[in-house]
Amino acid sequence: MPGIGHIRVTVERDMKFLNTLSADPPKQITDLRHLVYSSAEKFKDKPLYLYIEDGVEKKFTYTDLARDMDYLGTAFYALGIGGARVAVIGETHPKWITTYYATVNGGGVIVPLDRELKIESIIGFCCEAEVSAICYTGTFNKTLVGVRDKLPTVKYFIPIHPDGEEKLDCVRPYDELLELGRKEIESGNKAFLSHKIDMNAMCAIIFTSGTTGASKGVMLSQHNLTASVNAASRATKFDSKSTFVSVLPPHHTYEMTCGHLAMANIGGTVFINDSLKHTLRNFQKYAPNSLILVPLFLETMHKKIWDEIRKKNLTAKVRAAMRFSDMLLRIGIDRRREFFKSILDAFGGNLQCIICGGAPISSHIIRDFYSFGIMVLEGYGITECSPLVSVNRADGVRLRSVGKPVDNCYVKIAKSQDSDDGTGEILVKGDNVMLGYYKNEKATAAAFTEDGWFRTGDVGYMDKDGYIYITGRLKNVIILSNGKNIYPEEIEEYLKPYPEIKECVVIGAPNDQGEVVITAVVYPDRDLFPGQTDDEILLAIKKIVNSVNKQLPSFKHIVNVRLRSEEFEKNTSRKILRFKVKG
Repeated sequence: MPGIGHIRVTVERDMKFLNTLSADPPKQITDLRHLVYSSAEKFKDKPLYLYIEDGVEKKFTYTDLARDMDYLGTAFYALGIGGARVAVIGETHPKWITTYYATVNGGGVIVPLDRELKIESIIGFCCEAEVSAICYTGTFNKTLVGVRDKLPTVKYFIPIHPDGEEKLDCVRPYDELLELGRKEIESGNKAFLSHKIDMNAMCAIIFTSGTTGASKGVMLSQHNLTASVNAASRATKFDSKSTFVSVLPPHHTYEMTCGHLAMANIGGTVFINDSLKHTLRNFQKYAPNSLILVPLFLETMHKKIWDEIRKKNLTAKVRAAMRFSDMLLRIGIDRRREFFKSILDAFGGNLQCIICGGAPISSHIIRDFYSFGIMVLEGYGITECSPLVSVNRADGVRLRSVGKPVDNCYVKIAKSQDSDDGTGEILVKGDNVMLGYYKNEKATAAAFTEDGWFRTGDVGYMDKDGYIYITGRLKNVIILSNGKNIYPEEIEEYLKPYPEIKECVVIGAPNDQGEVVITAVVYPDRDLFPGQTDDEILLAIKKIVNSVNKQLPSFKHIVNVRLRSEEFEKNTSRKILRFKVKG
């Protein structure tokens, strides 16, 4: 497998399509309205989105976005909700995205909601944010109108795909609002078009789903989002030739900022994945050259690759081909797209780069994808930072690192007194850092140091070249009976490379004597244990744990192992809800 030095030496040659900057450098936007108008002027009728609706493939161009944003934003003013708070919920759709732009560029506040929330939570967030309207896809037809008596601030329900609800006075279908806005503009209504954007005002409330059980409303401004879009456009080196398949839900700031706002800024084309079960099929059909994913998707893709290889009894041959190909790369010969064509064809044949963030990625996965011909660039973000903090650049990758800070974002480490290795909480300051938590002054104050640095809650260190390495999360720290502090994510990284372990969470749990010890809760890949009992599977997992312990200092050894019969519960960004894992 290629080493870190090998990846650094060959990456620039390997990623030529990401480094062609002289002809078309990314434009720098002044606000999100400028993003829409400047892209429409430059890319005109080029598809921004391709999507499936009612079984038919449709396209939504850059011109469509600018026109519909103006119509919808003007309609909001005509209805008396211009500058108000608008919630949006449902599957990814161009009209979902347009609602976002129309709200924030008209002085309003967008409230993106997780479509997997229970109705009680949707009601709670809408009431807390005091939204005046809710725009939603067909999944929520009838549901939201049915609880309108519990939503006293909501004046209008805006279905994207109406289904009989429009008979109610409070229901205004999306397309009817576009027509209303068109007529208002023709009649001289310039309320939306002439609105002057306050860059420092709150324009978004993002309710974090988190993995700890607590939700807070992150307040972002156009200043925050614009800074993050500009930084993402410069750091990733994508351009108008880039094509993507969007698989993550748009209410997440990571997907919205990096997968929609930044992509619209650079002129890319995005195919909206219509179903998770169709993801690989859509990769093959639309042949993206780039993807933006969270680690679980990458891990699933990696597992499927090796499952297919094992089924064909080709593991030894593929590993040998990888070693030979890696050796050729060291002398400047790249044969990966020939040697591993069948693997690359599973993703459409054009995939060259994956931006991945949200959780740690095992280095062996990044190495394997690189050997196949796909560069994985690991990054780091947090909703409170709009969300981008750092990312590995194509011409400077370091394994296990989440890269260097992006432009106009500054990072330092608050070294703890008991740390002798430079490790401490990661602190961030910059244009991308949030205004604070909505209606929560106490939490806002606690989130910042006295001199204004945002406390991420993540623990890590920086090397001499400014690359950031994350070792754990403060809230997840395990305090052993001997007083030692253990970050479970670090230990989990040693377990993840084993295919027998499908998912794992390391926790601190009491043993028979009541002492807190390091315990691995494992969801095994039972397909690799055909016909075996749980006792036999547990014995096999314990053997793996024993080999892992040999790589760790004694105070970090895994003492107990527990099996799970089903996968861990996750949020919609596919992060395991650690607070629900019981010892």
